[in-house]
Amino acid sequence: GSTYSSKVFRVTFLTLAASLTVPLLGVTVLLDCPIDPQPISLKEPPLLTGVLEPNIKLRKAERLWENQLVGPESIVNIGDVLFTGTADGKIIKIEDGEIQTVARIGHGPCGTREDEPTCGRPLGIRVGPNNTLFVADAYYGLYEVNPGTGETKMLVSTKTLIEGQKLSFVNDLTVTRDGRKIYFTDSSSKWQRRDYLFLIMEGTDDGLLEYDTVTKEVKVLMVGLRFPNGVQLSPAEDFVLVQETTMARIRRYYVSGLMKGGADMFVENMPGLPDNIRLSSSGGYWVAMSAVRPNPGFSLLDFLSEKPWIKRMIFKLLSQETVTKFVPKYSLVVELSETGSYRRSFHDPNGVTVAYVSEAHEHNGYLYLGSFRSPFICRLNLQHV
Repeated sequence: GSTYSSKVFRVTFLTLAASLTVPLLGVTVLLDCPIDPQPISLKEPPLLTGVLEPNIKLRKAERLWENQLVGPESIVNIGDVLFTGTADGKIIKIEDGEIQTVARIGHGPCGTREDEPTCGRPLGIRVGPNNTLFVADAYYGLYEVNPGTGETKMLVSTKTLIEGQKLSFVNDLTVTRDGRKIYFTDSSSKWQRRDYLFLIMEGTDDGLLEYDTVTKEVKVLMVGLRFPNGVQLSPAEDFVLVQETTMARIRRYYVSGLMKGGADMFVENMPGLPDNIRLSSSGGYWVAMSAVRPNPGFSLLDFLSEKPWIKRMIFKLLSQETVTKFVPKYSLVVELSETGSYRRSFHDPNGVTVAYVSEAHEHNGYLYLGSFRSPFICRLNLQHV
């Protein structure tokens, strides 16, 4: 009797499994996939040893203004006054510990994914030679903001086609000392900021642009970059570094000198996905990464890179928010030398103190750590690490 009932159970179970699997596969085939992923070829991630050896140095940072702001992506200072752009579309200043709104480029309501394009999302922020702020808003374009009066002036609108291409995701910018040229990235002509995960997974490409504040001309300098993100002029202003997030590398584009107009690789095969890049006081660069490629360990990004069909399945069935939850939280900040070698690295495995890090801005012996979604700014005393 028992063998008969176990047979019945097995047959019933298999029948049930088949009856569920077949429709599920059918539905998966019929479902639209929001992305058209391309296979991406990444090298085996670098070993996290030596200078890159994991540590918990980022956990020595203190959280400031917790729950008083959200998503302070990029940070600058004029004297001891800090400025940043937040997820609710505002450009704010922090003076003597007090937060004040300076300006906003978009308009409310804010707070949901649907609102973001009209609310605006200030990302990269820089200080110009006249102590005005230059801001890259993901949805509206490049703006100049007077931090005293709050007056905003549009420089490049996302409504304007540039060489036939639409700017859909204006991301970061870097300004020459004389304020004449602004180099900026448009991360995608297809995806908006709110769909950045689609952009990473699809592997589509876009470029680096230049805006001349005198002639008002916009030029495309580089194309074919997969998720061009943070940008930084070299101290001598002879080249611009561009973070190519999806490819885990940094490209260099020469803007003056004998190599002008040429490009090469600055850092290849990084241990994580680079977001913003800023100058360090030692003449090198700070690079922030909110997702790492563990080695030894399992890197989801690397596993999926050459398997577009798995990416299609995932995004047919799951939302971006759900997929984000599967990406291990890990914050990593590295300091590069002026030639691109690793000087030191600060880690926070599991993002315990510093989560979703987007930028490291050095000021007065401290690193101010921006984030694209955390409700605080972190400050790390460089003497303590």
